[in-house]
Amino acid sequence: MTSTAISAQGTTFSVSGSAGTAKNITGLALGNPTIVTSAAHGFANGDIVTFAALGGNTTLNGLTCVITNVTTNTFAVNVDTTGGSAYTSGGTATPTSWTPIANITGFKGFDGQANEIDKTNLSSVAKEFQLGIQDFGHFTFDVDKDFSDPGQLACDAAKQAGTQKSFKLVASNGRSATFNGYVKNTPLDGQVDQILKTTGVSIRITGAVTYA
Repeated sequence: MTSTAISAQGTTFSVSGSAGTAKNITGLALGNPTIVTSAAHGFANGDIVTFAALGGNTTLNGLTCVITNVTTNTFAVNVDTTGGSAYTSGGTATPTSWTPIANITGFKGFDGQANEIDKTNLSSVAKEFQLGIQDFGHFTFDVDKDFSDPGQLACDAAKQAGTQKSFKLVASNGRSATFNGYVKNTPLDGQVDQILKTTGVSIRITGAVTYA
């Protein structure tokens, strides 16, 4: 059988930045997910947008969502609007900009696991368990240090301030994983006859990971 393995080469990892340019919305197909129409929006799967000023159906107003199922003029958000009021007019979707993190040499993550909840009682004939809510754990990565790279600087600043950021991993085949997290450390490693490295930057994931 021909291998279907995906090369890690070409994978990119980015951290959220400032708000981008708002795109006008011209349609909303209610359902789960909700399909949004915005002509030539230019978004990509895994991007994050914030909605405002939608008329008729206002469910999305004020929400910040990860988008999926992108086409040239539409995209989907995982919000259930089934049975809601019909969309009438107006509205915008403002994207979060992404700052690429340069010089990444390796990564691993999504290593969390749900708690085991013991529900054994005196009528049980063997130990009984159920799983708790999912935990996506940590995402860690290594970089060759660049003290002027905006992405690396953004991670340093987030760690120092303890602020939550959004992150987007895009594989070489275009598949993405978007998540929120806190940068816990940005260690600096140096050795004789070696370049400076930041090894094992650890991001604690909070909430769910959206794959697109």
